[in-house]
Amino acid sequence: MLSTTPVPGTAAATLRRRLARMRLYVVTSAAQTRERTEDVVRAAVAGGADVVQLRRKGDEGLESFRLAERCRRITAEGGVLLVINDRLDIAMGVDADGVHLGQDDLPLQLARSLWPGHIVGRSTHSIGQALAAQTEGADYIGVGPVHATPTKPGRPATGLEFVSDVAQTIAIPWVAIGGIDAGTVDAVLRAGARAVAVVRAVADAGDPEHAARALRRRVIAGGGGEP
Repeated sequence: MLSTTPVPGTAAATLRRRLARMRLYVVTSAAQTRERTEDVVRAAVAGGADVVQLRRKGDEGLESFRLAERCRRITAEGGVLLVINDRLDIAMGVDADGVHLGQDDLPLQLARSLWPGHIVGRSTHSIGQALAAQTEGADYIGVGPVHATPTKPGRPATGLEFVSDVAQTIAIPWVAIGGIDAGTVDAVLRAGARAVAVVRAVADAGDPEHAARALRRRVIAGGGGEP
């Protein structure tokens, strides 16, 4: 069995303490322009997000890097964790706080060995995957998609039962994700989530700062508690 012991060091321990306190995790929309993405990151930070994940698809490497640099400045100034989706090289290049890996991305232990002392997260879609990620040393996991969502076309919804199973089984930090918004967040919290990740609920909102702030308040009121 692989160890789940975090990489030692004050900086790494601080990152993981902050991760354990997260309530709202905002993921940028891969379909939006770089300008809109930057605006959403700024709004999410102002609205109280604890973690922002930069998710891009189709950009050239330099475009992704430059955008990540700008987002890193915004999150660092706001005291918010920045995680880069998929691209370990970009995450390392901008000194982000972490990287988020899908089931078909790099092995967790490889990412950890290449970039010690930083956050490594994993998407999970079943309790077996969640347990495996915990055993392999993930610092946190994404749990879902709870509801079907166009941001993950073709990926079937896992439902609230998966959220409940994770709440009873997984010891590391985790966020429920997938179709979560003002209309669905309460049921996710009742199922056991203490933190939620959202894409469209903030990125597509007319006022993303207000949307982020309102969602975070709902999570705290609904069982997540003050971090």
